Amino acid sequence: MSDIIKERLAIEAEIDGMTLVSVLDRTALEHGDEPAYSDRRDVDSGWRTVTWGEVRTRAREVAGSLLEAGLEPGDVVAIMCSNRIEHVVVDLAVVFAGGIPVSVYNTLAPEQVAQVAGQATPRIVVLETDDHVRRWSRVLAESPGISRVVLLDAAPIADPRAVAWPEVVADGPAALARHSDTLAVRAKAVRPEDPITILYTSGTTGAPKGVVLTHHNIWYQAIASIRTANHRSAGVSVSYLPFAHIAERILGMYLPQLQGGHVYLIDDPSQLAAALGEVRPTRFFGVPRVWEKIRAGIVAKLAADPEEIRSAVEAALAVGLEYVESTQTGNTTSPELRARFDAVDAAVLRPLRAALGLDRVEWAASAAAPMPVELARFVAGLGLRVYDVYGMTETTSAATACGPDAFRLGTVGRPHPGIELRLADDGEILVRGPISTPGYRAAPEATARLIDGDGWVHTGDIGVLDEDGFLRVVDRKTEIIITSSGKNIAPSNIENGLVESPLIGHAMVVGEGRPYVVAMLTLDGAAAPVVAARLGVEAGSLAELTRHPKIQEAVGTAVAAVNARLSRPEQVKAFELLPQEWTTESGELTPTLKLRRRVVAGKYADVIERLYGGRPA
Repeated sequence: MSDIIKERLAIEAEIDGMTLVSVLDRTALEHGDEPAYSDRRDVDSGWRTVTWGEVRTRAREVAGSLLEAGLEPGDVVAIMCSNRIEHVVVDLAVVFAGGIPVSVYNTLAPEQVAQVAGQATPRIVVLETDDHVRRWSRVLAESPGISRVVLLDAAPIADPRAVAWPEVVADGPAALARHSDTLAVRAKAVRPEDPITILYTSGTTGAPKGVVLTHHNIWYQAIASIRTANHRSAGVSVSYLPFAHIAERILGMYLPQLQGGHVYLIDDPSQLAAALGEVRPTRFFGVPRVWEKIRAGIVAKLAADPEEIRSAVEAALAVGLEYVESTQTGNTTSPELRARFDAVDAAVLRPLRAALGLDRVEWAASAAAPMPVELARFVAGLGLRVYDVYGMTETTSAATACGPDAFRLGTVGRPHPGIELRLADDGEILVRGPISTPGYRAAPEATARLIDGDGWVHTGDIGVLDEDGFLRVVDRKTEIIITSSGKNIAPSNIENGLVESPLIGHAMVVGEGRPYVVAMLTLDGAAAPVVAARLGVEAGSLAELTRHPKIQEAVGTAVAAVNARLSRPEQVKAFELLPQEWTTESGELTPTLKLRRRVVAGKYADVIERLYGGRPA
């Protein structure tokens, strides 16, 4: 029997029979009086906190209300809501009542909401704001199968199915009493192979697809993650990505629900920096864009500091990087290096981490997109090992990960315990194991393209394995650029280099079928003004900064520096600095801050043609 199968069987034995219902029952019993979730409804208000016992009680009460609204086993409840206590309570209540919760991205357009609702066919819809009601108005008007519309903060609507959240809460204890027997039967009937949720992919390249995930998928992933990360006890974390994203579901819902951790919920990601300073989490997960923002802020601040301070910090960062590099698999840390690190950590690095709210972090990770190695090296200079993680919704989040016992900068680690991984002939990453989704909802053809006859999930990513089994992700298979001369180019490699400059917030390169590569760039809204001031440039807006000759020159210098590290076919021959940032609201980014390449290419088609001098593809 192979080691992979032994590892798999050990985890299977540990999670045998586990469902979300049984997990929360145990956690409420063991950690009932301990804090579970905290949130606040505005910046000025304090945190409100519920314990694990209160979470379970509230979820059961809401479950009673859902039964009265006609929820049947297997019915879907769609939730469009920010990260707040009510979102978690409703999600749990749906499972207790035998239904399937589906968190929907708050940024989906009405047409996309209609696509999701058409596949998910929800029986009940939970909406937080008036804006959410607007996005769902078409679906509500055309879907008589929806029996209840629960409004959290939204104004009343002229719909007999609508009910305000305070009414649901007020009736909760009585509803639970009326339906306690039915609820007990429903909860007991939940099986590990049942769906625990359906997550609709954010659609970077097309219409969203509903990924079905089971209780078994989730608890295998949770235990495998705990073993890889060496999470021996519950932690304190900050949840800021949408619960429609698999990483946030694992880290903000399921792992804390299993271990009894304390999660601070942030309903506005722009408040993350302030929240980190208050919470000082012990675990922190940041998508690459968040780590880029941290780096940009530090670099911009250093640029404004006197030379002696800047030199001292840079020297400390160099020692921090040297130390973290020495902790990589296959390396050793000498006593002399450990002593030097301890000295600069106490004097410089720990205070710097404290200023960021990261001084208590025991586990830090990055995922959603490969973390550029230079970004990882910069963060390592702070004395933080950021464990890059790789996976997708279809693999219940992580398939591979770095961890304390297996860590290498520039890679996404090794496969989770019991997970098989291999590379196809064209380099595509294939994954097989208990974390594989059973398929897409109501999409058998798409499922057949995803999972082959031997059970391998075709990720669509191109990867490389090193001699020690560490995986490096090159790019999306569908995003590899093939120039008119037949050169294959990974755009993310170039883009990651460009955003190393504190001036540049986002970068997208194009070149498919073209003679050379060009780039569209945006300034970093937070760091660029600071760097500009250092250069003696004053401007009233970001758009004005993009037009300033000194900024254009500085960005040109950054592009040239990246080109110097690239092969000739990869080098950016022309670029344009755009006058506005890319955001989720303006459509260029997904809710997890990844580029929507098709959207960008279509929105800035005139810029692309201009960069090629009007030359057609």
